[in-house]
Amino acid sequence: MSQHKHEHHNHHHDSEDHHVGHAAHDHQEGHGNHDGDHGHHHHGDFRKKFFVSLIFAVPIIFLAPMMGIELPFQFTFPGSDWVVLVLATILYFYGGQPFLSGAKEELKARKPGMMTLISMGISVAYFYSLYAFYMNHFGAADTHTMDFFWELATLIVIMLLGHWIEMNAVGNAGDALKKMAELLPNTAVIVEEDGNTKEVKLSEVNEGDVVQVNAGDNIPVDGTIVSGRTSVDESLVTGESRNVEKTVEDTVIGGSVNGSGTITVKVTGTGESGYLSQVMGLVSRAQSDKSHAELLANRIAGYLFYFALSAGLIAFIVWMMISNDMSFATERLVTVLVIACPHALGLAIPLVTARSTSIGARNGLIVKNRESLETARHLDAVMMDKTGTLTEGNFAVNHFESFNDAYSDEEILGFMAAIEKSSSHPLALGILDKAAEEGITVPQAEDVNNIPGIGLEATIAGRDMKITSMSYLEDHNIDYDEKQFESLAGRGNSVSFLIIDGENSGIVAQGDQIKASSKGMVEDLIERGIEPVMMTGDNRQVAEAVAAELGISEVHAQMMPEDKEAMIQAYQKEGKKVMMVGDGINDAPSLVRADIGVAIGAGTDVAVESGDVILVKSDPSDIMNFLSLSEKTMNKTVQNLWLGAGYNIIAVPLAAGVLASIGLILSPAVGAILMSISTVVVALNAMTLKLN
Repeated sequence: MSQHKHEHHNHHHDSEDHHVGHAAHDHQEGHGNHDGDHGHHHHGDFRKKFFVSLIFAVPIIFLAPMMGIELPFQFTFPGSDWVVLVLATILYFYGGQPFLSGAKEELKARKPGMMTLISMGISVAYFYSLYAFYMNHFGAADTHTMDFFWELATLIVIMLLGHWIEMNAVGNAGDALKKMAELLPNTAVIVEEDGNTKEVKLSEVNEGDVVQVNAGDNIPVDGTIVSGRTSVDESLVTGESRNVEKTVEDTVIGGSVNGSGTITVKVTGTGESGYLSQVMGLVSRAQSDKSHAELLANRIAGYLFYFALSAGLIAFIVWMMISNDMSFATERLVTVLVIACPHALGLAIPLVTARSTSIGARNGLIVKNRESLETARHLDAVMMDKTGTLTEGNFAVNHFESFNDAYSDEEILGFMAAIEKSSSHPLALGILDKAAEEGITVPQAEDVNNIPGIGLEATIAGRDMKITSMSYLEDHNIDYDEKQFESLAGRGNSVSFLIIDGENSGIVAQGDQIKASSKGMVEDLIERGIEPVMMTGDNRQVAEAVAAELGISEVHAQMMPEDKEAMIQAYQKEGKKVMMVGDGINDAPSLVRADIGVAIGAGTDVAVESGDVILVKSDPSDIMNFLSLSEKTMNKTVQNLWLGAGYNIIAVPLAAGVLASIGLILSPAVGAILMSISTVVVALNAMTLKLN
């Protein structure tokens, strides 16, 4: 029972409360460990590359013909083709560098995808244009070989734009580990053998040392209390919503917040061996294990790469056999490869992503990892933390009663409100709110005093009054109704008593309230065939009471961070796709481990940094909005992939000359026009994405 006793006296609660608030935009700034589509080959800054490349591309667009056709705005002058050659060379090596590096990585992994396809298109266009340039300047006088400098320039600029839009739209996964480290203070106060104290750096504290922790401070180490009595807010670390009473021989966890009593603690774990470090270890392991689903666009680009390469080579061989004309056969090969290069495909997904991300942000959803939108379509289970996720994480009075015939129930609550007036403790606020709601006149309390380890005392109308916990009553042999206490505490309430002139005169019980939208969200999940699972650090009685009210049948209570993470792995081993929703540090390892981690925006920075998706409004029903957004985004993505790559099914064989026998052969120019039209169609289609 000891860990669930509640001492009501943590009256200068540290500012690092269970709800570390933030503005939504804080979370969009990532520090990259998996960005968007090509996180693993995110070389350099696409924005800068795009603008610099644009400067080189614009003159090429004006000076070079498009696939052999002179456009109305184009002009040339003596030596202009040399200018084009120099600019195109700079553009190929500077603007094309991210794609070439990316292709190298894809080929090393034997998984050609978008980067390989783009690199093939720009390399073929560049090197064939070099050959054309040489032939036109130094070859036979009567031949003109067409170059692809115009296509090279537009292709590189459009692809850089697509990647920049994408990187911009999707923030990167943040640095959860740094946020965790910040929970531990930098210094600790060591108590020396002669009783003197000195402040030292945390790194200098060893196991076996004794440290002093003052009221309201963050506890710097794991340890056992050797003297003093207090209550500790462990909600940031364990998710337990109530303050936990601690006295001699109880253990404390580094990173939790000490209440109003000063304690001395014998150190059992520091640095590497501390609980917080172990949680950090879990997070970093889960981050490195999380396998990245290969994105749909990348898979399609991979197929397109093989398709174009095969079609081009077959066309080259067949035309060599038919016409024996090397330059015509090469032109067919190049036309096929340039047409297959996905202008539209490069923009198809980033535009949908950008649109989807901005719709999400307007609806209180920040999508930090784009893969989560694809994964969400295949979810089997949603694991949810209780405190702060399904419940409000703040306390409300749900029972108050007088045991003293001289006072009514309302008067007892009024006395307690008077004593609590000056406190900012969550339990105090609950009592004050209830008194206001009931319209109770709150009397004036004098000489209000915080008694460490006991509670509050004051004088009202000449009588001595104390707000205390059950343990104070037991220590002073004051009678109370044990059955009533067990029943209220068993439902997850924090229970406080009012003592008037040494007599137990009243009781107040406060519990965490279930969020209004939680029940509807659970029903919607079940309707979609997704299993809701509750995992909490809180005690079993509370967890089961909340689960029963919400209709969740699968409940796991008193879980440590490693238990939550292990539970997710167990589901994943069965081949299930799992989403985790949480808001505390104890949720961070599971948020990273799950296929999709959803962080509640009002939770801790650490949870927010570990999540793939953030619910800014901390409203569980937004999970359903996220699932809808995922479905609509993926439908739009598939449409765009067809619009962006589908025309290749017709264009590539025509460019290869399949219908040459009836005089139908796709000229490079018509190929380029088809390519441009599909890019425009893709952009317009992306803009039609809506959430409702």
